[in-house]
Amino acid sequence: MKHEKVQGIISTIVTPFNDDDTINESMLRKEVQYLLTTDIDGICACGSTGEGHTLSAEESAKVCKIVVEEVQGKIPVVGGIIQNSTYQVIEYGKALKNVGVDILQVTPVHYLFSTSKEDTIKYFKDIGEAVDLPIIIYNVVPWALASIDTIKELADLPYIIAVKQSAGDMDLLANELAEVKGKISVLAAVDNLHFPAFAMGADGALAALPTVTPNLTIELWNKVRNFKFEEARKLHEDLLKVWNSVKEPNMPAKIKEALRLQGRDCGKPRSPHQPVSNEESKKISEALENVGLLGVKQNK
Repeated sequence: MKHEKVQGIISTIVTPFNDDDTINESMLRKEVQYLLTTDIDGICACGSTGEGHTLSAEESAKVCKIVVEEVQGKIPVVGGIIQNSTYQVIEYGKALKNVGVDILQVTPVHYLFSTSKEDTIKYFKDIGEAVDLPIIIYNVVPWALASIDTIKELADLPYIIAVKQSAGDMDLLANELAEVKGKISVLAAVDNLHFPAFAMGADGALAALPTVTPNLTIELWNKVRNFKFEEARKLHEDLLKVWNSVKEPNMPAKIKEALRLQGRDCGKPRSPHQPVSNEESKKISEALENVGLLGVKQNK
């Protein structure tokens, strides 16, 4: 039996770090509180934007516990897991379930050694059975993308409720929409392609840009759903400038700088990533000003 469908705009959330790379709890709580003032449909903690790949199971649980406490059941909380074995994911998954997350977001195995279709299906099946939480497939790693044939079979598993299609593969997204939409949710993730993804029928987005521009991304989503395509296209072009200012390399630092420039200070990225350069900050500032989101600058 499938769990409730996920749809709409789900914001990822950054993990604020102190200068010694420990988690800054007060900053995290303030950022959750800010996101709750918008009309987002969910929050995802410990994903790529949240530097989840750098977090231990204990740290991931700490971050998710804080988010769950602040959300107080108002919207679903997704807990991200970026690991490379069934054992690790189950360990993380149980820790996140214990602190109250509603859904897991899980990457396929991606470090060096490829898994077969059968192994990938068993991986998600074993995780679902062991943790007993709904799962979003985080199809993000370009060299380890789950194929459409694999996703079609995964969509039949009771714990799989969505696929988040990342890595810029619009062909794969198109085929997912044709093959599995209606069985599971298909969520957009590549931020410069939200407009066409929404127009093609994606069930929403779970991505980095709704962290920086939650209200504008919601506006884009609503314009497309209401067939206001010309207005949506113009907004897409403005959001594209913001995305181009914060995308890789050094994305964790750039996202946090974009938040700081809006008055949403979320600390530093975790080492080895370093704070942005003055040139990077200027580009981000100009993009935010273009969409009316530039707050009061603070001295570095």
